[in-house]
Amino acid sequence: MDALQAREQLRRRYLFPRDTEAPLDGEGRAGPEVSTAVERKEKPLPRLNIHSGFWILASIVVTYYVDFFKTIKENFHSSSWFLAGGALLLISLSIACYCILYLEWGRGIQDYDAKYPTLIPITTAAFIAAGVCFNAALWPVWSFLTPLVLFTQFMGVVMLISLLG
Repeated sequence: MDALQAREQLRRRYLFPRDTEAPLDGEGRAGPEVSTAVERKEKPLPRLNIHSGFWILASIVVTYYVDFFKTIKENFHSSSWFLAGGALLLISLSIACYCILYLEWGRGIQDYDAKYPTLIPITTAAFIAAGVCFNAALWPVWSFLTPLVLFTQFMGVVMLISLLG
């Protein structure tokens, strides 16, 4: 075996897992009948795991402990920050529903972010701005705990939605 073949085999050993290597012919190339791609069927993760259960439970505890819905009801009409945050959240959710329900499910466009590249940044910016507005609106109520309360609520909702689909 000359130095070039040894170097090529060493390089290939680190590029592919051992079971995907194809036998080399006399010239150091893989034969045309051998495929180097191996399909592996991985077991999908369960929907309800410790991580998602923790966030859902934490969200329920925080909702109960800080009396979340009563606080929202009392501050709904008194703060313009809260109304602006609600409007931005509605914009963000509307774009997300448009992407998921209409584009992906209705029209069958799987890669909608490539076809409509501005939708994802607009949705992200609107959601972040809504979070800032909600923090500003609820800061007088919970002070420095406001970001923690809202983040826990957000994670609980995300994990609950992940259980549904």
